[in-house]
Amino acid sequence: MLTRYDSNNRYSKAVISNGFVFLAGLTAEDLSGDIEAQTTAVIKQIDDYLARAGTSKEKMVSVNIWLTSMKDAPGMNKVWEKWVTPGIVPARATVESALATPDTLVEIMVQAAL
Repeated sequence: MLTRYDSNNRYSKAVISNGFVFLAGLTAEDLSGDIEAQTTAVIKQIDDYLARAGTSKEKMVSVNIWLTSMKDAPGMNKVWEKWVTPGIVPARATVESALATPDTLVEIMVQAAL
């Protein structure tokens, strides 16, 4: 059985399957903020989707993070490290990449166990 959340013609924001929830790459809705503001907005969305799926950040298995510039990594990590539970962190990759718009500074995709 599959459960999909917030689907459109291109993708679903979250899909539940086989004991896991898969979140699409999430970006901030308000792109006027700096890397810390955008990261904070994205992790709020992550918390919301994980809660809707019946799980939490403590059950994240794998996370992929894209930044438009690795110069933003310290600001993103500052927010990330305040948010994650110490000692209960997922496997993670962070890379530099062009994103959907020039104002998008960070995109985060999560897979978590239920």
